[in-house]
Order: sequence, then structure tokens, then C-alpha cells
Amino acid sequence: MGQSASSIAGAQALHHHHRPSKPRSTAAVISTGMKIHNYIENDPDADPADVFTGEGLADYISNLPDECLAYIFQSLSSGDRKRCSLVCRRWLLVEGQSRHRLSLNAQAELLTFVPSIFTRFDAVTKLALKCDRRSASIGDDALVLISLKCRKLTRLKLRACRELSDAGIAEFTKNCKNLKKLSCGSCHFGAKGMNAVLNNCAGLEELSVKRLRGITDGAAAEPIGPGVAAASLKVICLKELYNGQCFGPMIIGAKNLRTLKLFRCSGDWDKLLEVIADRVDGLVEVHLERLQVSDVGLMAISNCLNLEILHLVKTPECTNEGLKTVAEHCKLLRKLHIDGWKTNRISDDGLIAVAKNCPNVQELVLIGVNPTRMSLEKLATGCLNLERLALCGSETVGDAELSCIAQKCIALKKLCIKSCPVSDHGMEALAGGCPNLVKVKVKKCRAVTSEGADWLRASRGSLAVNLDATEPENMDASASDSGAQEGGGAENHQVGGQGGRANIASSSTGRSTSFKARLGLLTGRRLVSCTFRRWSSFGGSSRNT
Repeated sequence: MGQSASSIAGAQALHHHHRPSKPRSTAAVISTGMKIHNYIENDPDADPADVFTGEGLADYISNLPDECLAYIFQSLSSGDRKRCSLVCRRWLLVEGQSRHRLSLNAQAELLTFVPSIFTRFDAVTKLALKCDRRSASIGDDALVLISLKCRKLTRLKLRACRELSDAGIAEFTKNCKNLKKLSCGSCHFGAKGMNAVLNNCAGLEELSVKRLRGITDGAAAEPIGPGVAAASLKVICLKELYNGQCFGPMIIGAKNLRTLKLFRCSGDWDKLLEVIADRVDGLVEVHLERLQVSDVGLMAISNCLNLEILHLVKTPECTNEGLKTVAEHCKLLRKLHIDGWKTNRISDDGLIAVAKNCPNVQELVLIGVNPTRMSLEKLATGCLNLERLALCGSETVGDAELSCIAQKCIALKKLCIKSCPVSDHGMEALAGGCPNLVKVKVKKCRAVTSEGADWLRASRGSLAVNLDATEPENMDASASDSGAQEGGGAENHQVGGQGGRANIASSSTGRSTSFKARLGLLTGRRLVSCTFRRWSSFGGSSRNT
């Protein structure tokens, strides 16, 4: 539902024309409000406008065009929109017709409610269908019916919709050809369904696939892509796929691909990365996490001369040589994240190559990497735009290295130090250095005390200092597990019965050692992932998404 400028101007003029000559007292306003409340309580089908009859109060809302009312609703939170929809029939109708984003509990019972839901919400363009693991999900019938009701759909998220088949996905894509973004996780359809998406949705720009169970493993796997969507695809994200390499034809055929993210997909990716880099020359962002990739793959990536963002997370076969090649060729690099998994295969040599060849680096995250003062000095002098720096689990980063950062990193705005042997002396160095520093996070650095953090706050009043020394010992820096949450502000309709409560039994009053280890692992992920997300919002959204 579009907004007309003339309608808005007309509503403003009408409001000005009917403005009461005398302001009403607070008591009168409260009295009128109580009348409205009581009126609706006694007659739920009543129109609140009737309350104003004979009261001498102009009814501006009833004269407001639907376009203006819809514009107001779009500025409200989901909860406030729900409340507004209960005011009267007109507001219910306008609120439904102006809602573009919807999230539904995709249990099997949803099929019964689809006609009524999408009769009210007939302008939905972004839809999320999520089912919990203990419940039966919607099937093909429900998905096809939704596709017939939502012809304008541009974004679809499927989570744990295990009853959907290749045939259902194929029929859906025939009805929703305008799809631009598809995200599916823990679904059981396979290659035929994915190929149907790529063959029918010519405008598809972003595809995210996680744990797609229906893909055949081994040599019998059906290749996926490229399809008509190859020309429009810009972002591809593959996570936890047994045979993710069957998506190779799709990736290779995506000539306008800008972002490629590969997380925990089995198989040797070196050869495929060589072909991808040879065919796709516009890559700007590459994420590789827990992948079987070596310096051969990194050397292939170095052919992407427009590369600006590179994440290497737990890829133990990648060494200084591969990083050097990337640095020497990809001189536009702005963000570099490395989780070396404490293998020491990426160290000063690779970081010095980055310092010499990549002057545009603004964000550097080093986890399980051991840089020394030598490489830190080179980075500070070579990367004059370095604004965000995180050093986590680095055994070589102590007070001397922190003093070096304070003296040399003039542009630094945000600094995160985690599980490093720094002390209050290092905090003192920050008091007089890094003139543009606005935020410091110190986590699990035992020698840094609350007194040292308080002294730093007092010395630099405008500096936000966050000290947290109470975390569990285990640390994992996987950034992908926290993925960006989609559908913010969407209304979540619960349809059908709710899943039963989790039955968690313990054989003893104390937690087991393995449970504590897992708890520490997850906590470490959230903390570092939270840092990444906040930095992303601070530095502005990527140009590629």
C-alpha cells in the first residue's frame, strides 16, 4: 500500500482546519479516554469515532487516509501494531494490509489457518516459516497454498520444515518467481528442489543453505545450478553440508557473485576454489571456516583482486605463505579475521606482509595467533586506517605489545583484548595513547584488575572500558555460529499446539566436567561473536550485502 504525498498533505491541512480553538483540560482528555475504553469494553464491534459525537472534539483519525494510517503503523513495534489492530475494524484491515513481514510457527496445523492468515496479511513480502524439532512441520500442501496467497513474496526463510519435498519446493517457486532471498536450514528436500529454485527465480540475489538433508552423498550427488538465477546471485552461504561441493556449478556460474561463505562443509575445497577464482572475478568477501583448504586455495583466492573482507577460521592447513600471496595481490583488503587455532602456522611473517601491502585495513581480528611487537609495529605504521583491533588467546601479547599499540595505532577506535598476558601496566599505557580510542574490552586477562580499569576510566573520561574477568576458561572464536538474526520486528504467530517442555534430568547435583566444558565453549563463542556484530554495526554495513 503506497503513500500519497497529496493524501498526507491533505490530512495535515484537515488537521489544521479542525484544530479546536481552546485546548482541552487534562481532566477532559482523561475523561474522554475513559469513555472510549468503556465504550469499546461494552461493545467490542463499536467504532471509537462514535464516542466523539456531540463532544465538540474533532475526529482527526477517521478523516486520516488509509495510506497515512498505514505509514504510522509501519513505524510501530510488532506489539504496538497488534494492539492497534484491536481498536476497530478499519484499523484491523489497514494494519493487515500494510504488514510486509511475517513469521509463523510452521507446524502441520498451520495448513488450516493459511487462508485466513493470508487473507488478512495479503501484502506480505518477507516470510519466515519455523518449526521446532519435536513437532511435525508443514508439508507441500501448505507451502503451495502459501505461494498462491503470497505472489509478492521476495524473501523466504525455512527452518526445520522437514516434511517439504522437492516437488513442493518446485511448485512453490513456480508461483513465487520474484524471490530474491532464500534461507533454508535443517530441511529434507534435496538437489531437485534447489535446482527448481535456481531455474524459476531469475532475480534470486542471496542464497543461504544449512544442513540440507536431502542431498545425496558421494559421486551420485546431483549437481546444483547454475540455472537462470546465476546472473543475479550476489551472496552464497553454505553451512554444514555433507556434500557441499555439489553446489560447485552454481557458484562457478554466478558471474556477479560478491560474497561467498563456506562453513564446515566436508571435502577438499582447494580445486573448486581454483575454478571459482578463475571464473568469478568480482568476489569482495570470502569466509572460510573449518574447511579443508590449504595455501593452494588461498593462492586461488588471491586472484580476486577486489577482495575486501577475508575470514580464515580454523583452517589449519593455511600458513604464512598463503596469507602472503593474498596480501600481495588483494591490496583493497579492509577486514581480516584469522582464527589460527593455536597452530602457529600464521604468525609475524604473514602479518607483516599484510602491513606492507594492505594499507586500507580497518578491522583486524587475531584469535589463537601469536603476533610479536615486530609485526604489531608494522601493522600500526602500514595500516594507518586501522580502527578496530581484537587480540584473543595470544600468548605473546603482553604489556610491551599493548604499549606498542597505544603508541603507534593512532586511528584505533575500538580495542578488544581477551585471554592475553596483559596487566594493569598495559592499561596505563592506553591512558596516554590511541587518541581516537572510544572503547576498550578486556576479558579473561587475570592480571588486569578492576582498579586498573577504574584508573583508565578516570584518566580518559570519554573512554568506555569494559572489564570482564569472570568467564569460563574455554574459548572458541567461531563467528558463524551466531549468524545474523533475520526478521527483526516480525510478528510471530503461534499456530497449533506448543511443544512439550524439555525433560532435562541430572544424575547428580553438580554439573559434569563435559557439561562445563561445553558451557564454556558456547559462552566464548557468544562473547567474541557479539564483539564482531557490534563492530560491524559500528563500522557500517558491508557494501556487499
